[in-house]
Amino acid sequence: MEPGDGPRGILLNHEQGYSICSFLGIGEELAARGYRELLPEYRNHGASEKTIDTAHVADRDARAGLAELKRLGAQRVLVGGASCGGTTAAIAGADSDLPVVGLFVVSSPAQCGGDGVAAVRKISSPSLFVVSPGDMNGAVEREVRSLHAASAGVGKEFVIHNGGHHGTDMIRRDGARGNQLQDRVLTFIESAYARSE
Repeated sequence: MEPGDGPRGILLNHEQGYSICSFLGIGEELAARGYRELLPEYRNHGASEKTIDTAHVADRDARAGLAELKRLGAQRVLVGGASCGGTTAAIAGADSDLPVVGLFVVSSPAQCGGDGVAAVRKISSPSLFVVSPGDMNGAVEREVRSLHAASAGVGKEFVIHNGGHHGTDMIRRDGARGNQLQDRVLTFIESAYARSE
């Protein structure tokens, strides 16, 4: 899905087992603010193509999403995602030929389809790392902390969200706190783009 238009691109990668619907709320808001975002739906997820070749599908789809944003006229890009989608967004962004103005990850592991730690070391733009401490009894927090510690992001931020959910469920299933987190992500995106201009 590719709502919005203009030269400011945003790649939003959903988590494994979900679909583009997990980022629709943020996507619609960004489109209304004049961003061109792309929400790739990984193969074998939602209504996308079914394939038996599952090796590194999310990584390949994230890279294809960045290529499509460039083809559509994006001149810069902010990459982000939830769970493995955040990791693959970082990996794709680290190798992108588009300038990366920012990165955000929500509940993302250090390794998923590639090395997220190595990727965040290559991204020096503003970076936001979000996690719920109760997610998988603290295992996810350790993963996100390792990404944050390795990040080369200028003014990198680490956010603890006390809702207990994983990935975009922190936004979609956590009522007022979820709305506040969505606002925080949107504010981060606008700030990262403002710093890049």
